[in-house]
Amino acid sequence: MPEQPPYLRIAYVLRQRIAEHVWTVGDRLPSRAQIAVECGVGENVVRRAQELLISQGVLEGRVGAGTYVAKPRRRVRVVRSSTREQPGGSPFRADMQALGKQGNWESRTEAKVPASAEIAARLGIAEGDLCVRTVYEFLANGRPVQLSTSWEPYELTAGTLVVLPEGGPHAGVGVVNRMAAIGITVSHAVEQPEPRQATVEEASLLGIQRAALVTHIRRTYYSDQGQPVETADIIIPAALCEIVYEIPVNR
Repeated sequence: MPEQPPYLRIAYVLRQRIAEHVWTVGDRLPSRAQIAVECGVGENVVRRAQELLISQGVLEGRVGAGTYVAKPRRRVRVVRSSTREQPGGSPFRADMQALGKQGNWESRTEAKVPASAEIAARLGIAEGDLCVRTVYEFLANGRPVQLSTSWEPYELTAGTLVVLPEGGPHAGVGVVNRMAAIGITVSHAVEQPEPRQATVEEASLLGIQRAALVTHIRRTYYSDQGQPVETADIIIPAALCEIVYEIPVNR
C-alpha cells in the first residue's frame, strides 16, 4: 500500500485535535511554522493540509488574521439520479424542499454562440457551429451552492418554443421535458465527475475560499438515437454540498 502523503497525515492530526476539543469553534490555530516544527514537516505541507480542511469546511481562513476552527455546518445534499427529472418538476427544488430549504436559480442565456473545440466534440458538431449557452447559479435559501453552464446545438431547437431553456411555456422544466416537447426522447445522460480547485471567478460566485475543492461534472444528455442534445459543466463546492448518486436497479 502506498504511503499516505504527508499533508493528509497532518490534516488527520488537525482533525483529531478538533475532535478531541484541543481547539474548539472560533479558536485560532497556531502558526504554520509552529505546527510544522511540532509535526516534523515543512510549512508547505501544513499549508496544504489547512487548505484541504478549509475546502471541507472544517477550518476557516481569514485574510491577515490566520486560520480558525470553523462552525460546523450541514452540507446541502445534491442527488444525481436518472429518476429525479419528473414532468413539470425541478430535481434541484425537490432536493432543497427535502432539506427544508427554498431552492431556486438565476440564469442568463445567449443564443447563437460559436462552439469551442471541446464543446463541439461533446455535442458531436463542428467547431464554430452555433449553440445556445445558458449560465446558471443555483441557490439554497438565496445562497449560491452550485454553478452550471449548459450548451445546446442551436440547430436542434431553433424556431421551436424550447429554444430558450428559461423562456417560453416550457421554461425551467429541465432538458428531458423540454426535448420531449419537440418530439425528442432523451434516453440517458453521461456524467464525468472530477475534483479540482475552484477558479477565482467560481470562488467569488460561490462565496468560498480561492482554490477551494470543487467537483467539476461534465454532463451530456443523449437522445434515443444517440445524438447529444445538451452538455453542461456543473461546479459543486465540497465545503457546501455532498454529492449522492442514486442508481436504479432493474429486475
